Amino acid sequence: MIANLFCAKCGTMMLPSGKKLKCSSCGYSPRGKPNNIILKEKIELSKEQDIEVRDKKIETLPKIKEECPKCKAKFAYYWTLQTRSSDEPETRFFECVKCTHRWRAY
Repeated sequence: MIANLFCAKCGTMMLPSGKKLKCSSCGYSPRGKPNNIILKEKIELSKEQDIEVRDKKIETLPKIKEECPKCKAKFAYYWTLQTRSSDEPETRFFECVKCTHRWRAY
């Protein structure tokens, strides 16, 4: 209910104070619990608290023994996709595990 977000006495926006709402100007607090209010808080971390992501790539594709034409590595990720008409076979795509070079086989 939007009426609960503003002070009944002075019209100022109500702010959370524990589990209740309280007027930031005159201090008025309505009786009962506020309904349907979602509170969100943005937290800024200092340099020491920053979360470091070491490896952004998550291996979700299957690996297969396939030689990379660029670096000659022995393994590659693969996936298939229907790129032509439905009566033709699907295209196999590969990505080298070592150098991330991509190629395809029809």
